[in-house]
Amino acid sequence: MSASPHIEIAGRKIGADHSPYVICELSGNHNGSLDRALAMIDAAAATGCDAIKIQTYTADTITLDVDRPEFKITGGLWDGRSLHELYREAQTPYEWHAALFDRAAERGVTLFSSPFDETAVDLLAGLGAPAYKIASFEAVDLPLIRYAARQGKPLIISTGMANLAEIEAARTAALDAGAAGVVLLHCVSSYPADLADANVRTVADMAGRFANPIGLSDHTHGAAASIAAIAMGASVIEKHFTLARADGGPDAAFSLEPAEFTGLVRDCKDAWTALGRAHYDLLGSEAANRQFRRSLYVTADVRAGEPLTRANVRSVRPGNGLPPAEYDAVLGRTAARDLARGEPLAWDMLA
Repeated sequence: MSASPHIEIAGRKIGADHSPYVICELSGNHNGSLDRALAMIDAAAATGCDAIKIQTYTADTITLDVDRPEFKITGGLWDGRSLHELYREAQTPYEWHAALFDRAAERGVTLFSSPFDETAVDLLAGLGAPAYKIASFEAVDLPLIRYAARQGKPLIISTGMANLAEIEAARTAALDAGAAGVVLLHCVSSYPADLADANVRTVADMAGRFANPIGLSDHTHGAAASIAAIAMGASVIEKHFTLARADGGPDAAFSLEPAEFTGLVRDCKDAWTALGRAHYDLLGSEAANRQFRRSLYVTADVRAGEPLTRANVRSVRPGNGLPPAEYDAVLGRTAARDLARGEPLAWDMLA
């Protein structure tokens, strides 16, 4: 199956020629409360985002509960915790999913998820998920990618930690298995990610390498990296969301609050609008001001037969006289008639 530079998710076109598709990632910031998760759906929908994303796994489907050092996290936001402990806290229970999909539908916003194993894909397929997101850590899990792709929906694949060969392998696996298009998201798998590591120029480079929409999964603080990515050609922005960072949560430290996310959506879409197209034509909005460009005017009274000099001709605003480029050509010419200060200069005024 060949890739397309544009895809559709739930009828929304995604690609360079369309307004950015902004995804609000809820992750585990529901803090184990279904009521909070539903409130997050409501608040996220109100930001104007294009889609809301959750994560579909259990601690037992994503890792093992064993006491070995490689199952412990060292450094970063979750230092000292075991993988199983972290994922047990952050998981969005399978039994919540139907309610979350229903609430998103009530709010008129698209909801989909990141599946982490085949049972998660099956659950999401049964709920009519319009797309699947493959997380960076799963970008090398080609069997999972193929299984999700066989649902015939678009796949959004984050590429954190992946080299070019791994990105191409994931993309090819998805398309060959029947995905209805692929989006690749540049991502730095650090939580939070430092702005100095964001390297959003990679978005433009990826767009030149892969014939599909490119975006950014942004783990930095604030919105600067996301907006910069739009300037680099990003069609999709994914950013983490929380009701309030003060409430805590696995990803709260690098998540945006509702007012901030509303600003992110607005600024990303405004940045895309400002990009426009490369051209040098006069815009309709400029036409009225063209008359105020500079031109040559008589700046002191000149009698017929007297020469034009720097003392009596200058380039000034507005633009009703000869173009300033003709200044040297008119100096030294004589007046064909009496010229009054403030007249726009024209060729028929010269002898």
